[in-house]
Amino acid sequence: MFIRSLLTFFTVAAVAVLSNAAAGQLQQITNFGPNPTNVGIYLYRPATVAANPALIVAIHYCTGTAQAYFSGTQYATLADQYGYLVIYPNAPDSGGCWDVHTNATLTHDSGGDSLAIASAVRYAITNYHVDANRVFATGTSSGAMMTNVLAGAYPDLFKAGSAFAGVPYGCFAGPDLWNTACATGTISKTPQQWGDLARSGYPGYNGPRPKMQIWQGTLDTTLNYANFAEGVKQWTNVFGYTTVPASTIQNSPLSGWTRSIYGPNFQAISAAGIDHNIPVQENDVLAWFGITGGSVTTTVSTTPSTTSAPTTTTTSSGAQQTHWGQCGG
Repeated sequence: MFIRSLLTFFTVAAVAVLSNAAAGQLQQITNFGPNPTNVGIYLYRPATVAANPALIVAIHYCTGTAQAYFSGTQYATLADQYGYLVIYPNAPDSGGCWDVHTNATLTHDSGGDSLAIASAVRYAITNYHVDANRVFATGTSSGAMMTNVLAGAYPDLFKAGSAFAGVPYGCFAGPDLWNTACATGTISKTPQQWGDLARSGYPGYNGPRPKMQIWQGTLDTTLNYANFAEGVKQWTNVFGYTTVPASTIQNSPLSGWTRSIYGPNFQAISAAGIDHNIPVQENDVLAWFGITGGSVTTTVSTTPSTTSAPTTTTTSSGAQQTHWGQCGG
């Protein structure tokens, strides 16, 4: 199968070593509601939880796991500081990829991996007193695709999303887990067509849509950079913005990266010279979600030109936190 050979080729790359480590560990949550595909759900709950905390759903890449994304990003470390909860879903597919292609997962309450994540969010709102107005999704590669899916199919649950190296909602739709046409950037639609596709995720829904932030490296060939422009078409149409940015900020948040702001509910960050292994900018994401103030991250990451084994570091707390690159779709 093409996806399997592709995943064999794209091994996980280490892109940075983080100086902080989460104080706690993941807790598996079971019996949280409808879970037709047997998605694993893991919760990070800091020692001190804010009253009516925010919730971030942090979604791993192909070949990844909930534990890898917990260890490889700073969301849990920052939860220790800000008191929010993090759900790390674990894909049931043997290759670690998310179902972002079936009609079930693309449609509100119809099944697929997305329904399991929605069930976990509803469970957290009821049982952990999560603020329903502060539920967010973020992910990398396949996890970024799922972030887009959740924004389209569950706009009633999610208030914002941040997608690193993904594709537009519905771009992978079809019979197979891997969609070559989308991955290679050959699917192009008008803004209206893309917007209609996103709106089709929840038929009859007329409420507010989660604000969206998309990120992609200009050298991405795993999920071709052409998808970045298609994502801009989609979300500008959803929010009624023009595809010409209202403002552009150079070197934001890192040197060579360009932040295009289309309106208060959508921005797109293009990372010049970066391939599919785009470094996650957790501090920027928290600012986008409104958990923190400001919009500039202090994360400093390096991207190797070739794939390599992940590097770990142990801090004085005894926990390990590693920043992994993502691979596959």
